[in-house]
Amino acid sequence: MSHVKQKFFDYLLLMRLHKPIGIWLLLWPTLWGLWFAAQGVPPAKVLVVFVLGTVLMRSAGCVVNDLADRQFDPHVARTRDRPIATGRVTAAEAVRLFVVLCLMAFGLVTQLNMTTVLLSVPGVALAVSYPFAKRWHALPQAHLGLAFSWGIPMAFTALGQAVPWTLCGLLMLATVLWAIAYDTFYAMVDREDDLRIGVKSSAILFGRYDRLVTALLQAATLATLALAGPGPGGWYGAGLLLAAALAAYQQWLIRRREPAQCLKAFLNNTWFGAAVFAGLVLALA
Repeated sequence: MSHVKQKFFDYLLLMRLHKPIGIWLLLWPTLWGLWFAAQGVPPAKVLVVFVLGTVLMRSAGCVVNDLADRQFDPHVARTRDRPIATGRVTAAEAVRLFVVLCLMAFGLVTQLNMTTVLLSVPGVALAVSYPFAKRWHALPQAHLGLAFSWGIPMAFTALGQAVPWTLCGLLMLATVLWAIAYDTFYAMVDREDDLRIGVKSSAILFGRYDRLVTALLQAATLATLALAGPGPGGWYGAGLLLAAALAAYQQWLIRRREPAQCLKAFLNNTWFGAAVFAGLVLALA
């Protein structure tokens, strides 16, 4: 493989495009917000901007995450082969890639109204600061959830509406609770390495109560989504029931706290988000 092709391939790896789980976990709450805001299918232009923006910002978030963790990643089994950790991509190259991705995302959001453009600024700040949160406090997953929920109020402003903060607050709270739960599964994979190198995480914070706390968080997520929903029962209720079944399956997967099974539980949350979205789409059709 030529040097240019290898570098391009390493950039794709750095953006984690070969692992789309993060795109989906960011996209589902954004789509919830868009469908609630439009009370059905949103305008095509708005939908395209949000979907492409999600891909770009998740990619940018992965780049800045690996920049922030470049001293830690070589010491963690799951991350030691990442492009920056191995030296295949330099810090300077990663910074340039991050800037390009952010400029592309900004170009997309400028296709919407000024209120949405302004609201995107704290969203970028949350995305950039998340990788450093594990150095500041023991619950960086809450920071991640807030970053992943920021597209919800933006969905309303993109459609020219005032932000209904009660509804948005419920959807954002559900996203934060959900993120803490699924990212704890992810953190359980690295718990031993994180303890050794001194990185904070919810898996370490919750300790032997990790299974109980994540189960309670999942139940609270579903209850909050039910409160935000278009009404009891019906398709939306069916979507939440399916999501509840998936949450139960995830708890079964982590019952022995085996790293491979914890990772599988984390990945299964793609379907949790999809179940909620499918129920919402059918309820508003």
